[in-house]
Amino acid sequence: MSTKEKVLEKLVIEEDVLKENEIVLYNDDVNTFDHVIETLIIACDHTPLQAEQCSLIVHYKGKCTVKTGAYDDLRPRCEKLLEEGLSAEIV
Repeated sequence: MSTKEKVLEKLVIEEDVLKENEIVLYNDDVNTFDHVIETLIIACDHTPLQAEQCSLIVHYKGKCTVKTGAYDDLRPRCEKLLEEGLSAEIV
């Protein structure tokens, strides 16, 4: 009988994890669906379908992440949403 040794090697992987920021859009009782949809298309480069879906999520759930990415890319997009009277923040 022979004995075989099993050697377990530990592999350590270091990753640079980039933190993705998010623009969160909040529900309000002021803006119409059409205004929210049009603004998401312009400010966040959404397709009409994406913008419509986000507006429905915001309406029924109270908030929705509408864009993720680097802070430098999200800041002007969030500012555009705010200028158009929407409630949004970068988290």
